[in-house]
Amino acid sequence: MTESKSQRIAPSKAFGSSRVKKSTSLGNKNTVPLPKGAKTSKKRVGQGPGSGIGKTSARGQKGQKARASSMRRGFEGGQMPLHRRLPKRGFTSKNHKLYQSVNIGLLSKLGISGAITPEILKQKNVIQDENLLIKILGDGEITVSIQITADAFSETAKTKIEKAGGTVTIRTQAKTNKD
Repeated sequence: MTESKSQRIAPSKAFGSSRVKKSTSLGNKNTVPLPKGAKTSKKRVGQGPGSGIGKTSARGQKGQKARASSMRRGFEGGQMPLHRRLPKRGFTSKNHKLYQSVNIGLLSKLGISGAITPEILKQKNVIQDENLLIKILGDGEITVSIQITADAFSETAKTKIEKAGGTVTIRTQAKTNKD
């Protein structure tokens, strides 16, 4: 039962030839048509009997669930809610300082050497804000000598930098994250 080429359906006519072809180039992603039903407008309830969801607005007749704001989030019908059954843990310290962490392995990977200031770290997109606190961490290896200025250093970072012939300077006039 072999079919000849003339008996087969042509590829251009099979499987929805009228379907719009999607472009694969990156230049016109905004013009790619969405499939039917991908974008639907918000269901507007309570707009009269002609809409199909008027009057009771798909909530049924009376009862607690038909009311506007009868059940708050986490309400379990009078049972003790989960967020109250679980024990409280820990506390929030008033003196907590949030540091932007920088590993010395990243500095060597970026090829930064010489004097490194928070402004240079910001230019290289290593940190988000040079005015906030910065801590240098010791993950990775460093071979070049650097003179780095930051707000805090881990012990391993300090020893690795000094072992490579660099110096560590602690900055004094940084803002805290609460300022």
